[in-house]
Amino acid sequence: MNYDELNDNELISMIHESSEEARDILFEKYRYIIDIEVKKYANMAKILGYDYNDLIQDALVGFTDAINSYRDDKLTALASFITLCVDRKLQVSIIKAGRLKNKLITESLSLEHVYSSYASPLKDLLSDNSLNDPLENILKEENLQELMIDIRNSLSDSEYEVYSLMINGLKYDEIATLLDKNLKQIDNTIQRVRTKIKKILAER
Repeated sequence: MNYDELNDNELISMIHESSEEARDILFEKYRYIIDIEVKKYANMAKILGYDYNDLIQDALVGFTDAINSYRDDKLTALASFITLCVDRKLQVSIIKAGRLKNKLITESLSLEHVYSSYASPLKDLLSDNSLNDPLENILKEENLQELMIDIRNSLSDSEYEVYSLMINGLKYDEIATLLDKNLKQIDNTIQRVRTKIKKILAER
């Protein structure tokens, strides 16, 4: 059988029948998608300390998931479906990496630490620089862990995602790309985060 003469739907049908030859053909045909998607998230992975090889493996998992779940009655072209599945898999991996890193640094996190991406300490990123800025009070707090718990409890899941990525050094445009939102949405979210954190600090 000449596999090269088969179209995507025919190859997919053969893959569902456990044809490794058909799988290899589709992989070679669409491996460029993996290369593009991995490069898209490589810088974010580096910032978060997520291994590049792990990123590639995650992309391969997304590719495999796409091939296994695709059906010829889908309105989406196979290439678009593979791109979607790989992108979603890498997004989840990067977000999990950010959450893990944030968890690891929580106990030692300092509002005085200067984040290179912003050239500013966290207290300035969250602060409005007012004379009576309640963020100044945190410098006297002995239990930063308790504060971080309060912050987590006060933020919605989407707000905490943005907050976690920000304190892990990602820039506004990188956060917007990762979460598939525009810069205005990210800015609005960060303003809400600032407001909630200031309220927590003012009540202490």
